[in-house]
Amino acid sequence: MSSINPMLKPGIFKLGTFSTNADGGSALSKVPERWTAAWDDVLEAAQIADRAGFDFILPIARWKGFGGETKAREHSFETFTFAAGLAAATERIALFMTVHVPLVHPLYAAKALATVDHISHGRAGLNIVCGWNPDEFAMFGGKLVERPYDQAAEWADLLFRLYNSDAPINFEGQYYQLKNAVTSPTSVQRPRPVTMNAAFGPPGRDFAARHCDFLFTTFTDIEAGKAQIADIEQRAATAGRDIGVYTVAHVVCRETEQEARDYYRHYSVDQEDTGAVDYMMRQKQAFSRSHDESAYRLYRQRFAAGTGTYPLVGTPEQIAAELVSMHKAGFEGCALTFVNYSKELPFFCERVLPLLEQAGIRSS
Repeated sequence: MSSINPMLKPGIFKLGTFSTNADGGSALSKVPERWTAAWDDVLEAAQIADRAGFDFILPIARWKGFGGETKAREHSFETFTFAAGLAAATERIALFMTVHVPLVHPLYAAKALATVDHISHGRAGLNIVCGWNPDEFAMFGGKLVERPYDQAAEWADLLFRLYNSDAPINFEGQYYQLKNAVTSPTSVQRPRPVTMNAAFGPPGRDFAARHCDFLFTTFTDIEAGKAQIADIEQRAATAGRDIGVYTVAHVVCRETEQEARDYYRHYSVDQEDTGAVDYMMRQKQAFSRSHDESAYRLYRQRFAAGTGTYPLVGTPEQIAAELVSMHKAGFEGCALTFVNYSKELPFFCERVLPLLEQAGIRSS
């Protein structure tokens, strides 16, 4: 089993799966073949990706769904236990846990994250997010905080101190107060597991620049992506650090372009779960900075197809070319979503991965 986190492998464009822990994945669609996130299917998809050489699995943290006819994303697996289950059933792939800072105490997170790091022999990763949906926070009797990334900074500093202190920690902060706090075991990875922040707006980028190894972000087109990469690189340089930038895309890969585009329209337009799309777009536009404001006006289909992420729709050759363009733009990797992961991943792995190897951006 691996003792080096795959996210730290140099010189390749990393690929992962995104949102396999949640009903529908990223698609807000009524098609009968949609992803249901049944555990056996999740496990099958993870093992397909692991055997094919994918680099990471990144789950979403969802507590309340988006409604609609399908009750989209209402069914989702909690990410620490999700990663622990997959850690015991995979061999090489990195396993992220996505944590809402205001809902999970850093002392608990330190213990849970280290547990997964030991089960996986050093393949754990942490995706630190602050949350954006007040309806979810209301379920816990709370609300969105005014300066969430101030809390996230305190949270992250505490977790990392817990792993690297020889003595119990006493801490009196704005958000947390700890007395004689210890955690054991600490993580296999030193000084901590790899960290990511999923963000688009400036506060999230600043947080990632100061505290994380990677920023996970969206973009509307390749040129806009280049500008975002330049921005985060400047923020990281100001903080005296160097971080990688990742993105996410939804995939429809077929033998012909027409077949791919026909299916794309079928599941994201003809079979759109309108109630779920309306709710998600309304809430994100009001409370989240995960997308450029123009995306809400121009790309409704992208929100139905993949919650506003970039579309990779076409033949294996076309999709490989797009991924190469992402790599050339400066992205270090991409998380991928499918309407049905276990059914569609094998074709992607068989036909697209060899093209990426030929292009020199991945190795077998």
